[in-house]
Amino acid sequence: MSITLEEARLFSVSEMTGLSAQDLMQLQKEAAESLRQAKDLKDWVDGAIALKYEAQAKALRARLGKDTGTVHFEDDGVRVTADLPKKPVWDQQRLAEIAGRIATSGDNPSEFLDITYKVAERKYSAWPENLRQVFAPARTLKTGKPTFKLTKAEGGAA
Repeated sequence: MSITLEEARLFSVSEMTGLSAQDLMQLQKEAAESLRQAKDLKDWVDGAIALKYEAQAKALRARLGKDTGTVHFEDDGVRVTADLPKKPVWDQQRLAEIAGRIATSGDNPSEFLDITYKVAERKYSAWPENLRQVFAPARTLKTGKPTFKLTKAEGGAA
């Protein structure tokens, strides 16, 4: 039995668990391809919209004395909202130096900065046990959303 994506839409999730692994693999493959095509099409349409309205939005921001932010205008009865968000990027080394100077002057750096500490899991796993024990109380392991990829087994049927 082979099932199409359109037919699968009529099944509940629990009903789909009764499908064969081959059918589920094929549906997953088709759904991923359909999603990729939809994303490509959306990117293409969004690119055309940006090309059409980018200059107009930039000119309106300039008239309003804005380098970034949201502007609105109309085109043929359609309200166009153009947003150019700010996206600051902070030099982490320089911020650490500034935090050090703030602490040296007797002030609390956390009053001025949001300070985040991270440990790469790959590094943590490579540390010697005695060092990991020092950090272990500060570590909580959470899991992400489980994913399953179905592929054809070696020597298996298509």
